[in-house]
Amino acid sequence: MKHIFSIVFLFFAVQFASADLLTDITDGKYRAKTVPGMKSMNDGEHYTLLENNKYIIRYSYKTGKVVDTIFNALTTKLNKLEKIRGYEFSPNEQKILVFNEQNFRYRRSFTAEYYIFDVKRNELKPLSEDGPQEVPLFSPDSRYIAFARENNLYLHKLDFGTESPITKDGEWGKIINGTADWVYEEEFTATRYFVFSPDSKLLAFVKFDETNVPSYQMQRYLDSSVKQDEIPLYPTFQSFKYPKAGQPNSKVSVCVYDDFYKSVRTINLGVEDTDFYIPRIKWTKDQDKLAIFVLNRNQNQLDVIFSHPKSLISKLTLRETDKYYVDYANIDDIHFTNDGKYFTFVSERDGWRHAYLYNINGTLNKQLTSGTFDVTKVYGYDDVKQTLYFQSAEASPLQRDIYSIDSKGRKTCLTDGKGTHNASFSSSFAYFMDNASELNSPNIYTMRNNKGEVLRILEDNAELAESFNALNLPKKEFFSFTTSEGVQLNGWIIKPTNFNPNAKYPTLMVQYSGPNSQEVKDVWVVGWEYFLASQGYVVASVDGRGTGGRGAEFSKCTYMQLGVLETKDQVEAAKYLGKQSFIDKDRIGIWGWSYGGFMTLNAMSTDEHIFKAGISVAPVTDWRLYNTAYTERFMRQPKENNGGYDAGSPLKHADKLSGNVLIIHGTADDNVHVQNTYLYLNALTAANKQAELYLYTDKNHSILGRETRRHLFRKKFEFLERELK
Repeated sequence: MKHIFSIVFLFFAVQFASADLLTDITDGKYRAKTVPGMKSMNDGEHYTLLENNKYIIRYSYKTGKVVDTIFNALTTKLNKLEKIRGYEFSPNEQKILVFNEQNFRYRRSFTAEYYIFDVKRNELKPLSEDGPQEVPLFSPDSRYIAFARENNLYLHKLDFGTESPITKDGEWGKIINGTADWVYEEEFTATRYFVFSPDSKLLAFVKFDETNVPSYQMQRYLDSSVKQDEIPLYPTFQSFKYPKAGQPNSKVSVCVYDDFYKSVRTINLGVEDTDFYIPRIKWTKDQDKLAIFVLNRNQNQLDVIFSHPKSLISKLTLRETDKYYVDYANIDDIHFTNDGKYFTFVSERDGWRHAYLYNINGTLNKQLTSGTFDVTKVYGYDDVKQTLYFQSAEASPLQRDIYSIDSKGRKTCLTDGKGTHNASFSSSFAYFMDNASELNSPNIYTMRNNKGEVLRILEDNAELAESFNALNLPKKEFFSFTTSEGVQLNGWIIKPTNFNPNAKYPTLMVQYSGPNSQEVKDVWVVGWEYFLASQGYVVASVDGRGTGGRGAEFSKCTYMQLGVLETKDQVEAAKYLGKQSFIDKDRIGIWGWSYGGFMTLNAMSTDEHIFKAGISVAPVTDWRLYNTAYTERFMRQPKENNGGYDAGSPLKHADKLSGNVLIIHGTADDNVHVQNTYLYLNALTAANKQAELYLYTDKNHSILGRETRRHLFRKKFEFLERELK
């Protein structure tokens, strides 16, 4: 009896520990500590950190020692705040904008209450008394702050403490001044679309006219105004402008506000087509040269236009074309040198992403980097030392290192050639913080000088490594194989706890597969794959064609046919895994989120019938249902590529679905609308196919919330236990 009790106790102890592991993972217990929000000061010798959301502390790059406390939320004069969510220095570092009461609109945009802190006087004053503000920006001379509110722009003059409107025509659903519409925010990853001239006298901004953009309307079922013990009887509706593939976009123009004349004038871009994007505007070091970046609707042509803000005349300075598409993210790697003579530019024109130096008139000066590898980030160009600092995948597509290269082409690797490194440089490029991790080693933050020498360790995550290693979980391993089409693919695999090479295990494939994404990389990520391994599953991930780090042809070969080649590669990966002696080829599953959810449905809708089960979270089920900027970048408009849209559409192939699938969606997903899932379920019904469905009420694309995430992953695990065990 005692022996039986011991066995039962052990059984429940193991189950409880396993449940705790999944909860710990979803709660982020094994997420590495970071060194967030490091901001370099003008002298390049000091940086600041926000600590406990109350203090802004100044540190020395060289010694790491605290120099002083610049801001203390508890001791400010005139106004006091319990906490702040973030901050920004004025260019002369005499004022600081701090904010709290942050309310998000979509994924990135938010309103907040901003306050101006006077460093010398220790005084804290509201930026505005007339309602929350968005994306405030100091002028270069530190005398003005421009900000947005309810689709209009305003100017706060620090010398007088006055506020005046720059625009008055902003209107919800029609005109937006200086902030992004939905598609720009999501697909061009920017929320501020205004910038001061170097002399602070002019403000350029993008005006969005979204009047003709179709609206998407979604219901919300939970009402915060209803008492907790009451049931909300009627749903509310949220409507916003969302252009789906082939539908009208916002009409965009660039305007210039002159504070002296109190005038707003529109720049003549000299672009014949009226259907284009302006993903960025930047002011060069010359106040007479405003750089406007124009992408045509198909996004295979990027024009760098220099406009004179007073004459309003524009000149095409540089044009980049691509047979596939030009990545808008390349614009963020353009840096104008302080002497006003040059700018860096990134291009994939030779098949690999490399950096170039251009004369300010748009003529090529020289190519800065070259080779059969991708430059993945440009951190900046020191025009005094004529040295470029950048990140690249030169060592391996699975790795990232930090490099410098000087005017004579002498390249120096500033990191150790292992794992994935991300850098945050000082304003003088004399120092950088190196954030490094490996597949089985959590992030280590070190301070280095520009020779790559380690000055000190900021955070080594030693406690995390120790606690995670104490679990004695299996380690991830890299592998590669060649498909029947001769394509070599990279992957990682994690085998079950107490692995027996003679046993046959169920297997779950993890993937995202979207254009230029990368799941297989030498970087620390702890997901539920470790929990699944503890429960007797093999888990593997393979990056198919279309993913990043391997040159333009590999990442762009899925152009005009999203989902076709990627599906072939996931099927090939499943076949390869099924040939391994320890994998049961009849118990292979696949799962993914968003693009990965789209891929799950496609992979289960081929003639191969290789997947026994799948989990599809927030899937796109036909690219006609997704937004213009993302979809058309890779597919063009439906009228140009109807066959390509059909070829990769789960909606069109619902009759081929094999295996059991669990579909999960948030009902308030403003990104991949739940409409995708509803239409797919309708297609399955017409095809006499079955699926399981779970909806998360009023949750968006990320399906966030501590209890929600716990529920979500438990739901997925229980499904796998039924279908693959």
